Amino acid sequence: MAKRFSADTYVNGILNGDRVLLSRAITLVESKLPQDHELAQEVIAKVLPHSGNAVRIGITGVPGVGKSTFIEAFGTYLIEHENKKLAVLAIDPTSQRTGGSILGDKTRMELLSVNPQAFIRPSPAGKSLGGVTKSTRETIILCEAAGFDAIIVETVGVGQSETAVHAMVDFFLLLMLAGAGDELQGIKRGIMEMADAIAITKADGSNSDKAKLARAEYQNALHLYPMSASGWLPKVSTCSALQQSGLDTIWQTITEYLKLTQANGYFEKKRRDQNLQWMYEAIRQGLEDNFYAHQQVKEQLPTITEQVKLGQKSAFAAAHELLKLV
Repeated sequence: MAKRFSADTYVNGILNGDRVLLSRAITLVESKLPQDHELAQEVIAKVLPHSGNAVRIGITGVPGVGKSTFIEAFGTYLIEHENKKLAVLAIDPTSQRTGGSILGDKTRMELLSVNPQAFIRPSPAGKSLGGVTKSTRETIILCEAAGFDAIIVETVGVGQSETAVHAMVDFFLLLMLAGAGDELQGIKRGIMEMADAIAITKADGSNSDKAKLARAEYQNALHLYPMSASGWLPKVSTCSALQQSGLDTIWQTITEYLKLTQANGYFEKKRRDQNLQWMYEAIRQGLEDNFYAHQQVKEQLPTITEQVKLGQKSAFAAAHELLKLV
């Protein structure tokens, strides 16, 4: 662990836009050490009143859709044309075998990574479902307190629990490819229902006509879904990071969504509901951490685990036995 500072040092650095202290504070919230956890929570508590003023955008998509390429182009557009200060929280997949992750987003977003108005923070997904780290929520708060007014959360891709992303952003953008088979079969209905907008990427060259066709198919499909609680009908558009086209339309869609949901009260309600969800998630995580840190559990877990593997004890009986120890 790098050198620790006082909570006030982190806080003052973050509020003054110090990128080094912001990065170190994020490392602090990602740490699994108990002493770091306490310090991190103190920092979060002190910067919390300075957060909440950014638009939080979740971006996901099927493998090969070009998420990093799109985010670089879209992020550059937000900075240059909308005068935004952008933070990109890029979650890299973690190997379940070795526990390692690539953390290569800064090399995939070369132009954005050197832009003074952008901050890219790659983090390993770890064991978290949905392609987000358990500290992503805290990182959002830290970045907002540091003055970033647009936050993009990039996930590892359409997978097990995209609701994790949906539960921490204001707007959920789904990136799709055209001409990759039956478009409507290639995506889970649940993720389609969560999307506030769909963007068909790589809509250039010979793929342009396919992208337009896919756009029409998705828009027709979305009309079949019930109206969401936000009162918003998701929109589908095409874009090309290569040609820098369609990016303005996507931002216009986001601003229209924000205007509607802020006017009808849904925006604030969703933020409040998310705060509660974060609390319950923190409780669940805390209970799990305390369970595995319990001395008797640590002593008996290896033996009971082996008994379950050998079929000598049922998984349910083993779990019940271990839970009684705490």
